[in-house]
Amino acid sequence: MSEPTRSGTMASQSPGEDVAEILIDEETLQRRVAELGAQVTDDYRGRDLLLVCVLKGAVFFLSDLMRRIDLPVEVDFMAISSYGAGVDSSGVVRILKDLDVPIEGRNVLIVEDIVDSGLTLSYLLRALESRGPASLEVCALLTKPERRENEVECRYIGFEIPNRFVIGYGLDFAERYRNLPYIGVVRDELVAET
Repeated sequence: MSEPTRSGTMASQSPGEDVAEILIDEETLQRRVAELGAQVTDDYRGRDLLLVCVLKGAVFFLSDLMRRIDLPVEVDFMAISSYGAGVDSSGVVRILKDLDVPIEGRNVLIVEDIVDSGLTLSYLLRALESRGPASLEVCALLTKPERRENEVECRYIGFEIPNRFVIGYGLDFAERYRNLPYIGVVRDELVAET
């Protein structure tokens, strides 16, 4: 049975029913997050590290990643909007929630869920670079190279994926499906209704 979402589209009662296919299963996700955590640990050993989570989508990734980093880390959060309620970036980036701590002289690792066009991340990198961090790098769970409009450097990448609209593991469609434990492709008919 379907019910209307806030955006007016029809969604199933069970979130898994709206998944056309599983792109990255839970076991593969967790294995790759562990590998990324080990890389970050090696690269930042002996240095302070501030993880900056981009809300809301990267929360699941941050939570798992930071438990795989064998170093003392600090965490802060930013909320940025460029999508609105649609599936494509509007190109207008706004900071909805800024950092609580200064980053001048700090080693900062941005934890991002997905790099799509690169517009949002490019804006975020410029904004944070202007604050004088000692280093500024990006750890992105997913990247869609064929959608890139702005080239952005990601030091750590979980997976390169095709140009499909994905949900789960923090990624949403109309604020739903973040709770799926895997990365799935949303059914085409749901996307078409927006």
